[in-house]
Amino acid sequence: MGNMKLCPLMLCLLLAFLLGAAAQNCGTQVGGVICPNGLCCSQYGWCGNTEAHCGRGCQSQCTPGSTPTPTTPSGGDISNTISRSQFEEMLKHRNDAACPGRNFYTYDAFIAAARSFNGFGTTGDITTRRREIAAFFGQTSHETTGGWASAPDGPYAWGYCFINERNQADYCTSGTRWPCAPGKKYYGRGPIQLTHNYNYGLAGEQLNLNLLNDPDLVSRDPIVAFRTAIWFWMTAQGNKPSSHSVIIGTWNPSSADWQAGRVPGYGVITNIIN
Repeated sequence: MGNMKLCPLMLCLLLAFLLGAAAQNCGTQVGGVICPNGLCCSQYGWCGNTEAHCGRGCQSQCTPGSTPTPTTPSGGDISNTISRSQFEEMLKHRNDAACPGRNFYTYDAFIAAARSFNGFGTTGDITTRRREIAAFFGQTSHETTGGWASAPDGPYAWGYCFINERNQADYCTSGTRWPCAPGKKYYGRGPIQLTHNYNYGLAGEQLNLNLLNDPDLVSRDPIVAFRTAIWFWMTAQGNKPSSHSVIIGTWNPSSADWQAGRVPGYGVITNIIN
């Protein structure tokens, strides 16, 4: 999937854009600031009341207070988290003549897809919501980047340049409950580059779409493309948590996770997706 060092840098750029100066908000990262309302300060400098905030590495107030900031879905609309102008600025080169995916990914398609997933980009306070959107676009921009070393605005500003994976292999795994359809290939498509017949089968079942028999629907319909990406983001699979639960701070790593270095943060999301 390329150099994973790109992902943290992309996230930093997008977070800086969405959050401005409101990045980490407590602890050594910002001069020892204490969280309001008795909230815990995580090892990464975020305020909250989950195990990820109050457990291992907690910097201060490691017993959550009685009036924590809620982390349940806020019910707000996703368009209040990311505006059209922010979307256009973050993905400013996606419609460049050099991009095979030009004119496919739109703000309206993203918003329409996102509204069908409760909690995506609408969970917690505005910082948490924007952090999730920044992380989502950081990861998906990495998956679809068309940047190069001397590209205008740098190599990390060219996300969403591709719809289809350049190496279009079959990605057909036998022995699953999702048998490959004759003549179909299950290479990466869409923002998350959905790959393998079992992922197309499961996504299709959850989204009520016949993706196993028509995987190209992901590359024909931008709303479907975004829906598959957000579905993958929101869904825990096997022993992996959902990227959503990691970024909003509700994932509690097991002792085996801690020992293996799988700790809350952006790096775990890169591991989930790859």
